[in-house]
Amino acid sequence: MNTITIFHNPGCSNSRGALQLLRERGIEPNIIDYLATPLTAPELAELVAHIGQPVRDLLRSKEAQYQALNIDNPALSEAQIFEFVAQHPNLLNRPIVVTPRGAALCRPPEKVLELL
Repeated sequence: MNTITIFHNPGCSNSRGALQLLRERGIEPNIIDYLATPLTAPELAELVAHIGQPVRDLLRSKEAQYQALNIDNPALSEAQIFEFVAQHPNLLNRPIVVTPRGAALCRPPEKVLELL
């Protein structure tokens, strides 16, 4: 059973770098292309809880949709933000790696090594 998952965007150099670091160590993770298969709002909530950071810390604030949806509005609840990210998965930063030792946004990619 595979115990490492990477929420991956193949078009992102950081995401490719983290995946390469795993593979160089003989680890073939479960790869979830979250843009092709977006997470639901409840799945996002569970993932963010596992990481232990506020959801806003995991978002791409320079995305046009972030601005258009006014996600920096402090009146928005986490539940509302999870719904936005479920509808617009490109708002989620990457890569996120989940291992038995924890979960983290792996930027820079070398941060994945802390989870091994």
